[in-house]
Amino acid sequence: MFQIKPISTKSIPEALEKAERYRLLNEPSLAESICLDILEADPQNAKAVVILLLAITDQFGTSSVDMNKAKQLLPRLADEYERQYYAGVICERQGRSILRKDLHDGRFIAYEWLRDAMEHYEKAEAIRPSGNDDAILRWNTCARLIMRHHLQPRDEEYIEPPLE
Repeated sequence: MFQIKPISTKSIPEALEKAERYRLLNEPSLAESICLDILEADPQNAKAVVILLLAITDQFGTSSVDMNKAKQLLPRLADEYERQYYAGVICERQGRSILRKDLHDGRFIAYEWLRDAMEHYEKAEAIRPSGNDDAILRWNTCARLIMRHHLQPRDEEYIEPPLE
C-alpha cells in the first residue's frame, strides 16, 4: 500500500480553505481527504473536525458512507452545544438521504431520523450561545420537511412473531 505523506502545520489554514471550497464545489470526498491530512498534523483542529463531519454527511445517500464515521467525530467537538447540534445535523442528513432514495418504508424511517434530529436541536437550543439561533433554524427546517412531505411515524409497532 501507500504511505500517506504528512502536511506541515504551516499549510493548515490554506488547507482548511481548500476543504471548505471543495465542499462548496460538491466534492466532499476531496474535502474529507484534506481534513484527514489536517487532523494528522493537528489532531485538535476543531474546524477540521467540523468540516470533516460535514463532508462525510454530504456523502450520505451517494456512496457507501457509514453514518457511524460521522458520529465518531462528535466526542472530538469542543462543547455540548456543538455535540448536540452536529448530532442533529447527522440525523437530519440521514433522514434527507433516505427520503431521496424513495425506499419501502422510507417515509417512516425518514420521519424517525428527522425527529431524532429535532430532539438534538432542542437540546442544543437549550444551551446555545447568546444570539445563536442555528439550532432553531435547523429544527424549523426539519419541521417543514416533515409537513411538506406529510411524513408520519408508523401506526403499528412491530411485534416479533412467536416461535413455533
